[in-house]
Amino acid sequence: MTVSQVTEPRSTDRLRAVVFDMDGVLVESEHLWERMWSRYSARHGHEWSSADTATVQGMSSPEWSAYLARVCGEPEPASEVERAVVDDMIAAMDAGEIQLLDGAREMVTQVSAVAPIALASSAARRLIDAVLDRNGLADHFAATVSSAEVPRGKPSPDVYAEAAARLGRTGAECAAVEDSSNGIRAAHAAGMSVVAIPNPEYPPKPDAVESATVVADSLSHVRRTLLSMLSAPVIESEGA
Repeated sequence: MTVSQVTEPRSTDRLRAVVFDMDGVLVESEHLWERMWSRYSARHGHEWSSADTATVQGMSSPEWSAYLARVCGEPEPASEVERAVVDDMIAAMDAGEIQLLDGAREMVTQVSAVAPIALASSAARRLIDAVLDRNGLADHFAATVSSAEVPRGKPSPDVYAEAAARLGRTGAECAAVEDSSNGIRAAHAAGMSVVAIPNPEYPPKPDAVESATVVADSLSHVRRTLLSMLSAPVIESEGA
């Protein structure tokens, strides 16, 4: 995919906050979710496919665990499916497999210094808290929301609308950073100016990318874009 600014940014005088996704934006973890869904499925006789992955990406934990239980023949309640998969994700993090992406720390710290930031993630609450705590980022976020805490997961706008509300802002006052089709759609539906950073392993659909305000090629590009949108000075760091 050619990475470029797809449109001129919306008027940014009103942008007062930023909402980040987590998987694929702060940490490299999408491949691990696919591994854990596949591992659970294999234990219960279902061969997980790329179509299954595309179906559940962006879903809340209750939604994907219900889907996983269904395709595996309902071996146990969805709540137990969720527990098993999230346990595997926590174990992967403990083993060092969930790391911050290059530029994520600088992006979070510099943007949070000039505007309130929130997290709107499809991950389970205990994984969100573990990732932020173990990487020393929790104090930078004024609010964090799991899509399990709202009625519908992405691509519905609920998790982004809730994140904006917890910041005391409307969607139109927020920029959002997303990597996936359903995430971009959710943030756009919430009225946010979306900075997309396409995941190369799971590229977003063209129709989703077209709704983004800016398409970035690195987190340093995202950082510079957000600081510009917020009318803050761009602080260059080594390797930016």
